Amino acid sequence: MKKNPIISRRILKTGRSEEIGWEVRPGGMLVQKRDDNEDGVCGSRPMIKIKVSSHGSYHHEIAVPAQSTIGDLKILLFSETGLEPKEQRLLFQGKERENEECLHMIGIKDMSKVVLLEDPASREKKLQAMKRDNGISVSVLESAVHSGTKLEEKEFVVLTELLMLQLLKLDGIEAEGKVKVQRRVEVSA
Repeated sequence: MKKNPIISRRILKTGRSEEIGWEVRPGGMLVQKRDDNEDGVCGSRPMIKIKVSSHGSYHHEIAVPAQSTIGDLKILLFSETGLEPKEQRLLFQGKERENEECLHMIGIKDMSKVVLLEDPASREKKLQAMKRDNGISVSVLESAVHSGTKLEEKEFVVLTELLMLQLLKLDGIEAEGKVKVQRRVEVSA
C-alpha cells in the first residue's frame, strides 16, 4: 500500500507560494522531507572539508556536500585511495559508521577528522593473492637467501605482512587455565 505524501504550502515574502513535502521517519517523527538530488545525495548542497587519516597521519582532505552519506564519502575516497568502498571502514569518534548514515546526522562538520581503515578480511585476501601470484613462501625465500640469490624487498614485505596477520589472529585467541595465567604474565612483562 503506497502512502500519499503530506504536502503543505508556504507563502514567500515575494508573494509566491512554495510546496513543502513532509515525511515520517522510522522513529515516527514527522519532518520536512529531504530533497534527494539526482545524484542520490540527501539534502542541500553546502560543502564541507573532511580530514581523512589512515595509518596515523592525515593523507586526504575531501570536500563533500554537508548532507552526504558515509557511502558517498567512501565513493570519493575510492577515487583518492584506490580502495574499494566495500573494503573501507570509516570511523568517526571511535565508532565505525554505516554507509547509509548522513554525515550531518552523526556530527561530521567542516574540518572533522575521520579515520579510514582497510577491512582486515579484504587485506588478507589481497596479501594471499599477492603471495600466490608471486609464488612467495618461506622455504623458497630461505633457499634463495642461502644460495646467494638477490631478492627484492617486496617479497619480504608481503611475507612479513602475512606473518603479522597470523600473529594477530593467534593473539586474539582466548586461553584457558594455566595457559591463561602464563599469557597474562607474558603480556604484563
